[in-house]
Amino acid sequence: MKVLLLYPQYPETFWSFKHSLSFIRKKALMPPLGLLTIASMLPENFETKLVDLNIENLDEKDILWADFVFISAMITQKESVHQVVRKCKELNVKTVAGGPLFSNLHTEYPDIDYFVLDEAEITLPLFLEDLKNNNLQRYYRSGEKPDVKTTPVPKWELVNQKAYVRMPLQYSRGCPYDCEFCDVVRLNGKIPRTKTPDQIIKELDDLFDSGWKGPIFFVDDNFIGNKKETKLLLKAIAEWKNHHNNKISFMTEASLNVADDEELMSLLREAGFNSLFIGLETPSEESLAECGKYQNKNRNVVDSVLTLYRNGFEVSAGFIVGFDNDDLSIFRRQIEFIQKTGVVIAMIGILQALPGTRLYERLRDENRLLADSTGNNTDFSINFIPKIDPEVLVEGYKQIVKTVYSKKEYYERVLTFIKNYNHQVDEYFNWDSLFAVFKSVFYMGILDKSRLYYWKTFFISIVKYPQAFTKFIAMSIYYAHFKKVFVD
Repeated sequence: MKVLLLYPQYPETFWSFKHSLSFIRKKALMPPLGLLTIASMLPENFETKLVDLNIENLDEKDILWADFVFISAMITQKESVHQVVRKCKELNVKTVAGGPLFSNLHTEYPDIDYFVLDEAEITLPLFLEDLKNNNLQRYYRSGEKPDVKTTPVPKWELVNQKAYVRMPLQYSRGCPYDCEFCDVVRLNGKIPRTKTPDQIIKELDDLFDSGWKGPIFFVDDNFIGNKKETKLLLKAIAEWKNHHNNKISFMTEASLNVADDEELMSLLREAGFNSLFIGLETPSEESLAECGKYQNKNRNVVDSVLTLYRNGFEVSAGFIVGFDNDDLSIFRRQIEFIQKTGVVIAMIGILQALPGTRLYERLRDENRLLADSTGNNTDFSINFIPKIDPEVLVEGYKQIVKTVYSKKEYYERVLTFIKNYNHQVDEYFNWDSLFAVFKSVFYMGILDKSRLYYWKTFFISIVKYPQAFTKFIAMSIYYAHFKKVFVD
């Protein structure tokens, strides 16, 4: 049996970093972890091939080679999915779909032959058993949450590592917080399920042995959802790093209460973590209460972010406008809030009602839904009736992103970050990194209109805060992408 594992193309979005990747001679951020894990779940006598449309084109011969095309996707990839499915149908090759997009929106894809939904540890064996018995059903679903201790190591040999910036791993699924706009709890549960430290060390060994020596992203819903277990893992990772004497760095997603735990921050540093994505969302206490983001309430969020900088972490963050409790002052307040935090990679979006969330259900009950979400909360679209006038909301949002990603405000945040950043973690440096420095100087320091702000920050960084210089170079490269998306 031959299986083509197909990952659809992302549109040009905030997280695509399309306009920055050439600086480091890469084509995409990460390979598709879900499909690589599925590959390891298939019987040994199955032949597998991976095609990631974010780094390569899809040839008809790849489709015709396969008995089945397995597709996994996020909501933002849905247009590419339609194109891929159409091509498979034309060539009369059967398609099997799973992943976040299809768990909620499978009815939008009538031409897909089979759906293996929810979590594959439960549903894929059901599909494989029916395949063996020549008795395939169209849908395979289960509300059961599998023990991720049974999840196999991803099949890294399918990956063209040179095309990617970082490699993904997963330690846990689920989050103890149930924010109204987030679909994580509905997809993965409220009680985090964790792998063992030995499992993660085995995954790191396999990835390391495959030749990867660059950064690794733990793609968990909330890496610190179970702090007790996370601390045990971090000790094991630190021991592994010391044993291999390597400089691999890690990044992940976490809730803001990470800044309240000195021991946790120390263990993260010792394990090699130097970057965290955190949902900050809004400066409005009323809007935080509305969406159930209680972990951010009743605290000085700016101080918490600065604490993380001082403890050796770069923070990227999500921000949202369009809550029912937002008033016309929210646009100015968000700009001030983002600038004070010094969060350089600020993902600012209009609130979206995603299928499967409490927000979606509430707005549906209130007859306020307008359309399905695009999954891209930075594309100026609104899929529900907001309390603020929709035109005012979109114009206010545009003003936020154009201001925050103007050259003056952008480099001001870079300066806020590097002034507070305490370099604690060794970072991997190679020829691609040196190439990035030269391209940063040439394109951002000579050709770009922001060059005066670039050089001001360049010299302040290298003279007064040399520990943050590599971070400055990275942030100048990020700007090549952000200004294309939001300003140019």
